[in-house]
Amino acid sequence: MNVTLLPSDALLRVAAEAARRSHGLSGSSRRTLPLRVGTRTSPLALVQTRHFLNRLSHFCPVLRDLEAFQEHQISTEGDRNLTQRLAEIGGKGLFAKEIHEALQAGQIDFAVHSLKDLETHLPDDLVLACTMTREDARDVIIRRDRSVEVDPNDPFAALTEGAVIGCASVRRQAQMLARRPDLRFCLLRGNVQTRLAKLADGACDATLLALAGLRRLGLEDRADIILEPEHMLPASGQGIVGVTVRRSDEELRELLGAIEDLEARWVSTAERALLDLLDGSCRTPIGGYARIENNELYLRGLVASEDGSFILHRELRGAPHDAAAIGREVGAMLKRDTPADIFAEMTRD
Repeated sequence: MNVTLLPSDALLRVAAEAARRSHGLSGSSRRTLPLRVGTRTSPLALVQTRHFLNRLSHFCPVLRDLEAFQEHQISTEGDRNLTQRLAEIGGKGLFAKEIHEALQAGQIDFAVHSLKDLETHLPDDLVLACTMTREDARDVIIRRDRSVEVDPNDPFAALTEGAVIGCASVRRQAQMLARRPDLRFCLLRGNVQTRLAKLADGACDATLLALAGLRRLGLEDRADIILEPEHMLPASGQGIVGVTVRRSDEELRELLGAIEDLEARWVSTAERALLDLLDGSCRTPIGGYARIENNELYLRGLVASEDGSFILHRELRGAPHDAAAIGREVGAMLKRDTPADIFAEMTRD
């Protein structure tokens, strides 16, 4: 259920300003063009940002022929340091730190992110203003050797005994080891193209990626084994693009809200509330996946130990407008039913 909203007053004001500029007219406006958008430098981040800008222009056609947006590519520590796990260098917030500093300093007007890489707690002066329609949230396995036939009911059986899996996600690692404890793991980080190249060069026997990213890059044909949520629960926010702005910028928040996908807002709110209650970080094997079924929100959550020896699922249904409460309740159930020693190990500093 994708909800389309009509253009807001703020969007119409931007259109009016654009029309004035196109005709060389003067006139005052609180919102001047171009709007400056911050983005990471990876190919996927750029594709997602440009898709979002095209979507925004769709609601205001006059913007298409003007230089209404100015792209600011910002290198982040999470992209620069590829030799360590994110948990070792500061967590997933390293994919947004420099971008949000630019936003706070007024160097950009808004920023486009992969929601799964956005920290749960934003700086107080920033807000998540918009979530876009979710792409397929499933994970995929990509093998170097595709000769073994895949059984949809047991997809991990297609991996050879003792296969080396290139992976940086403890969530993915834990769920795979729970089913295949013989597998071995090595650290593999970088953008999609980098990881595919390392796989081809023999750095590992297989790796995992998000299907959403492959689709957005036109690389869906590389998806070897698509994992259903019952085999691999996705990360909270996976497949959703989110946009952050300054809390005080009410006009821009209104503009972005005009193109928000309400279903994406509901499911991401539930998933991020679950993550927040569990104090989830990139060192914590946590999964959260929500969807809307028959006008109900269904959320399934997961907590696991990194070695896969413990894995726990809990789920709940409820009204979509109760998304945050549903997320907190599933998080509370997971926290309550997880042995204290395991949870203490996961959340240690």
